[in-house]
Amino acid sequence: MQPAPGPTERPLLLDDGRSEVLVAPINYSILEDQSGMLTLRDVQQPRYAARFVSGARAATTMEHPGSAYWLRLTTQAVGPQPQHWYLELFDSHLNDITFFPQTTTTRGRIRTGADHPFSTRPYGYKNYLFRLPVAGTEPHTYYLRLQSNSRTSFLAKVRTEQGIAEHFQLEYGLLGAFYGMLLIMIVYNFWLYSFTGEQTYLRYVLYVLSCIMVFLSEDGLGFQYLWPGQPWLNWVVEITAPPLLLLTFGYYARQFLDTPQRLPRYDQWLRAIVLLSVAALALDGLWWKTGMGMVLYLLPYGMLFFAALRVWRRGFLPARFVLLAHSLVAISVLFLILRKLGIDTFTNPYTVYSMNAAFVVEVVVLSYALGDKIRSIQRTTLKVEQRLVKQLRKKHDVQHRLVEQLRQNDELKDQLNSELEGLVAQRTAELQRQGETIALQNRDLVQANGLLALQSAAIEKLNTDLQRDLQKAQTARVLSQEVDFGEFSQIYPDKEACLTYLADLKWAHGYHCRKCGHDNYCEGREALSRRCTRCRYVESATSYTLLQKCKFSIVKAFYAVFLLHTHNGSYSAQELSRVLDLRRATCSNFSQKVLEAMRRLPADPAGEEGWTRLLLDDTSMEPDEAVDEYLATAGEPDHIMKRESGKLKNK
Repeated sequence: MQPAPGPTERPLLLDDGRSEVLVAPINYSILEDQSGMLTLRDVQQPRYAARFVSGARAATTMEHPGSAYWLRLTTQAVGPQPQHWYLELFDSHLNDITFFPQTTTTRGRIRTGADHPFSTRPYGYKNYLFRLPVAGTEPHTYYLRLQSNSRTSFLAKVRTEQGIAEHFQLEYGLLGAFYGMLLIMIVYNFWLYSFTGEQTYLRYVLYVLSCIMVFLSEDGLGFQYLWPGQPWLNWVVEITAPPLLLLTFGYYARQFLDTPQRLPRYDQWLRAIVLLSVAALALDGLWWKTGMGMVLYLLPYGMLFFAALRVWRRGFLPARFVLLAHSLVAISVLFLILRKLGIDTFTNPYTVYSMNAAFVVEVVVLSYALGDKIRSIQRTTLKVEQRLVKQLRKKHDVQHRLVEQLRQNDELKDQLNSELEGLVAQRTAELQRQGETIALQNRDLVQANGLLALQSAAIEKLNTDLQRDLQKAQTARVLSQEVDFGEFSQIYPDKEACLTYLADLKWAHGYHCRKCGHDNYCEGREALSRRCTRCRYVESATSYTLLQKCKFSIVKAFYAVFLLHTHNGSYSAQELSRVLDLRRATCSNFSQKVLEAMRRLPADPAGEEGWTRLLLDDTSMEPDEAVDEYLATAGEPDHIMKRESGKLKNK
């Protein structure tokens, strides 16, 4: 056999003073085996050895999926004390890898890859790691046979044991933090979906799950920890994750931006492009195998970016967060496409993991944007409610003006009647002084007066009925029989107004300390609470009332008490939940509490403001709870607290 031609690669110098060395294209040679049948002995023969091309002059990617690529790497140790060195291949999509540590024999070869179980790897690491048997300072040559079903690159590094240990701790720590943040966002937004029922939260959760699937497939952690013995499952995840990522993000972004309502015509094209891109990604993973599936993201992502820009310009402020997240992900995808094309100019640890960082920032920003959108909807709803309140006020003003007009009409009627009576008396006197002509005129006037009397009686009856209706309407509003929550909120607009009314009602007959009976007090820390000047016992406005320990708005609690009292306790918890916008279980528990207070209190014979009597029901607080409230609010030392609490419990 003729001697093989000299190597075309430059030896990789392994310096003891460095913990890792990047394998540059000039340090290895490449031979493409389209048949896939060549062996180690074949590639060392002169006719095949001469076909090895330096990586600096050849493409640094596997451009023909299905072909076998032979890599020849030469290393040379530098330094008096050689160390253990390891070769690390970064791409997790290499289907079949065979490493030959010796050039003269196949003994000690290692065969692994994505098509083999994870246990075939010599080291339990997400990337492919092979030990280089470096001995002495003489050059040593290694061969690798690589096969991949998609287009991929030859990125690799050589590390020492210490370098590997440090890199393992840093890399796995950062990846753990990355997946931990994604899981936190999933749990948080799924919890929000469970309580609010907003579909956007569920679509966001599905999008983050698809992100996790993509990254588990890309960085190899899924194959290492979740399905190490199922290479076929690793292939399925690798094929399905990218289309799912595009599909879930497209539907989430469209719903978040409300493109079907804001941009109806553009949304039809956007939805069609997203679906076509998803189908193209699936076909590329199954048949085409170009390895450039990321390029298919550019068109739909660009259209979504343009939609967010248009919506933002039309006044939808939360769209600016989508623009920010889009920009970060677009930059990281650009770095990935450059690596797929074999352009390693910008390849470094920051650009390799830029997509992880970009997706973390994106999911956090999009989660915040979703909350900002909900807050924007709430602000819009509040503005609509304020406009409705203004319309109701205008309606009340019109009614008031109508009543005033009726009063003026009544005054004019009285004035007219007085004037008519004077004229009738004057004409009656004239008729008495005249003859039959005057008598005839008098009879005519009597008839006219009778007609006027009938009109006056009709007007009087109409006025009486109107006054009775007005009085009944006013009485109905005083009794809160027809007051809705908006009108009720005008009487009790906020928590301070409710607490003020409750405090005035509670201490209407003066203040008496529940602990020592003292009558003097000062203001406590809480709003409208009272503190005894003798024993310093603090009692809030809601203590010993029906609203003690109320878990929702006191304004809604007032309205709930008035509704239940007005309907004699027959107001359902479901209807109360709809009116107050509260959970049905909360309304049911509070209704039971009010009904018990109604059964304990005697019936109000007058029926006026009877619902407010329920507020002073103080049987909802047990003695032990009163002691606990006193101990929590009093400012006495611990031994005095314990002594006084014992006395209070004995009482």
